[in-house]
Amino acid sequence: MNERRIHGPAIELDGVSLTLGATRILENVSFSVAAGSIHCVIGANGGGKTSLVRSMLGQMPHTGRIQIQWHDNRVVGYVPQVLDFDKTLPVTVNDFMAMACQRRPVFLGVSKSRRQEIDEVLERLGLAGKGRYKLGTLSGGERQRVLFAQALIPEPALLVLDEPMTGLDVAGHDLIERSIVEFAQAGGTVVWINHDIVQVKEIADTVTYVDREVRLQGNAREVLASGVAAGLFPSLANALPAT
Repeated sequence: MNERRIHGPAIELDGVSLTLGATRILENVSFSVAAGSIHCVIGANGGGKTSLVRSMLGQMPHTGRIQIQWHDNRVVGYVPQVLDFDKTLPVTVNDFMAMACQRRPVFLGVSKSRRQEIDEVLERLGLAGKGRYKLGTLSGGERQRVLFAQALIPEPALLVLDEPMTGLDVAGHDLIERSIVEFAQAGGTVVWINHDIVQVKEIADTVTYVDREVRLQGNAREVLASGVAAGLFPSLANALPAT
């Protein structure tokens, strides 16, 4: 992936607010994401992080402005926390991948133009030879890798990730982390909900802490080294190695 360039978008959120019923989910959220960077959204459960990224994807009603400064490629790869489906359905990995990346009906099989691309992505994520396996027979970690794989075809300019490491073993964790880093190094933009603060410090460029409103934002290492961050994450001092 590093041999070719991806032209990821810059993103700007200005005064984004969201109310569902009588509940205020987001309040005047503003931050920016640089093109070709990894931006992590962190915060407590129930703080509105998933609603925020779904607003970015145009899936949630909101006020305020979200501007995505696209180049030629406007493809978004999205990875939710889990793949919710009926495990008894006779859907293979190849079927699932085909549904995500081609208009041709799945019952006609994977088109030749996509078959090699799918095989390469599955191999990169440690799923070589799994294309004919039914999704229901895979482990939770393997299904999560398939979910990540489908977000890479067709090649996106923007990856939006909602805790993509859920249920992964160490090998799967490392494979997906490496793929995310390589995507950004090639110029793609990543917006990533992430609860692993050590991982955020190691690979994120910038970070925003959201708990209905923005509590903290900026350069990831600088933000996580601040006294405010220590107050939000009581175990931060023990969790993060010294720089």
